Amino acid sequence: MLSPVSALWPEPPPPTDADVAARLAVERHGHVLLMRMQRTDKRNAIDRPMTAALDAALDLLEDDPDLRCGVLTGGPDVFCAGTDVAVGPGAPTPRGGNYGVVARRRTTPLVAAVEGIAFGGGFEIVLACDVVVASTAARFGLPEVALGLVPNCGALFRGPRALPPVVARQLLLTGDPIDAGRAHGLGLVGELVEPGRAQERGLEVAERVAQRSPVAVRATLAALGRLEGDADAAGWAATDDAVARVVDSEDRAEGIAAFFAKRPPVWPGR
Repeated sequence: MLSPVSALWPEPPPPTDADVAARLAVERHGHVLLMRMQRTDKRNAIDRPMTAALDAALDLLEDDPDLRCGVLTGGPDVFCAGTDVAVGPGAPTPRGGNYGVVARRRTTPLVAAVEGIAFGGGFEIVLACDVVVASTAARFGLPEVALGLVPNCGALFRGPRALPPVVARQLLLTGDPIDAGRAHGLGLVGELVEPGRAQERGLEVAERVAQRSPVAVRATLAALGRLEGDADAAGWAATDDAVARVVDSEDRAEGIAAFFAKRPPVWPGR
């Protein structure tokens, strides 16, 4: 079972169509779909309208046979700060899971084009993509332990898959980020570009994918997904167990309270 991020927050009211449309710019570039998160005043933190927008765009990417690759970005300054801690991201979607993204079974490739921070769930979205292009100004981190939480959108098992396990453990246990240069050296980032060029290069990579045989590309991605399927199922089960340990803890309550009070937490350890 996929651990729902929404289990940590009350279910918000349904988003309006205007709110959903405002969260994500969607553009066709030939056979490529560009999706740009645009809630920059909140560092593209994911709320229920953002989840709905991402889910609809990724449904389109998978269902439209004329689309052969997607690019997901957050604009020139920030990729995504993860869940909006004030309101939560809404419920998992039927096809995409948390954020409409991280549990999705895709046969259409997805490129992450990262500028600025990709923290928490934002980093977990990157880990759910197939190709990662990042600017030298990008940073990747999993700060959940600083809030009395655990990552529950795939980082507990995709992190050690994408990075050397000892590095992944350090990120998970300290909450400290790494910069793009180190992420590239460790193999997390496929291509490193100058600041401001991640979207441009992401589109170039996606266009290269789109020039290849659509049948072969989809079959390749489906095979890779099948090979990872059993490991992912075990990873989600372990994530469920971790979430169950923290969801009602006093540490979680203190971590969230300290975050909003902008003070260091005093952990009860319970």
